[in-house]
Amino acid sequence: MVTDSSRRAFVKTVVAGCAAAGSGRLQAQPAGRVSGFDHVALPMQNVEAMLAFYRALGFEMTENPNAVSVYLGSQMINFHRPPLWQNASFTLRAPAAKPPCGDLCFVWDGSPESLKATLDRASARIELGPVPRPGGRRKNGSSVYVRDPDGNLLEFMIYS
Repeated sequence: MVTDSSRRAFVKTVVAGCAAAGSGRLQAQPAGRVSGFDHVALPMQNVEAMLAFYRALGFEMTENPNAVSVYLGSQMINFHRPPLWQNASFTLRAPAAKPPCGDLCFVWDGSPESLKATLDRASARIELGPVPRPGGRRKNGSSVYVRDPDGNLLEFMIYS
């Protein structure tokens, strides 16, 4: 049978542990927060070369008259076709965005050898790498840098 004194001891232990872990301050959980990227949009100039390049890298793609969507897991890149981003009435973009304006980092889930083979298949010239870099996952990885046909900088990071 549990006694009042053992309950009090338990509660004191839990409160002390929480105070130590949170420096004595209780913090409310936010009602909402940003949990990640859904998509990024970039203007595209060399449409056919860009389509061939991203297909050679193995990305799934869909097309419509205004954009090409390139899918990476649950995220995507929308490449706006020239008639859209060059149209002065299209204001849902950065005002100075013109190709090349992208600097994207992809996580490569494979070996350095398989990355090199994929980049070779896409005729991507390695500008730098592999080089050690800190990543968005708060740990270090190894990165290789290339450019797509429009000149956007692409980084492929391999976490160990």
